[in-house]
Amino acid sequence: MVSSSAPDVQTFLDDAAPERQEALRRLRELCLTELAGFTETMQYGMPTYQRDGVGEFAFASQKQYISLYVGRTDVVAAHAEQLAGHNMGKGCLRFRNPAKIDFDLVRSLLRATAATRGPVC
Repeated sequence: MVSSSAPDVQTFLDDAAPERQEALRRLRELCLTELAGFTETMQYGMPTYQRDGVGEFAFASQKQYISLYVGRTDVVAAHAEQLAGHNMGKGCLRFRNPAKIDFDLVRSLLRATAATRGPVC
């Protein structure tokens, strides 16, 4: 996994590959809008959104992908049908092409995360 040494999210975005910056900025805006009351931090070299000190959502610019980390197992389970066919790992949704990020799906994942509390993997 590629880890950023950026001290804050703005620097992370500024340091990202130019072809990924627009998608990463859009992800950040969605997180800030949909995860009201969460704290934005840098953890493990990626922007992370915490509630009560626990990271529930994060994203990263990896070597091959933009990866989204959905920390809530209940949110992933509730979106199983929408996530089918996407490149997935355990709690990780990967997009090789930034132009193909399904921002409607991301918004739905974020809203579900914000709406309730649940188990974090």
